[in-house]
Amino acid sequence: MTGISYKNWHILSDSAIEKTIGKYIRAQRQQQKKTQAELASAANISRSTLSLLERGETVTLATLIRVLRVLERLTVFEHFGEQQQISPLLLAEMEQKKIQRVRKKKKDLPEKKSDW
Repeated sequence: MTGISYKNWHILSDSAIEKTIGKYIRAQRQQQKKTQAELASAANISRSTLSLLERGETVTLATLIRVLRVLERLTVFEHFGEQQQISPLLLAEMEQKKIQRVRKKKKDLPEKKSDW
């Protein structure tokens, strides 16, 4: 959760992941020099709920989001965004359809008045 991660998240148990998240929350709170009571109050949760989160106990996703919002760390969810990908064939078709030059058709050109 800190930019560079050397953990193999796939082999961790659910409780180990919860404890890692709890340690991250605690470290961020301490780095910002906030007490549990201050952070809990700002997140509109109880201090005991925050304590559970920091110990790696099970809390709701809404609680985690509230705490991360107050800590200004919602960016950890950037990896959850779905990246829309274009197939290589569709990309090639789009490249071919790009306008190469603009020409006026004869019917679009203003008519020349003759002197006759």
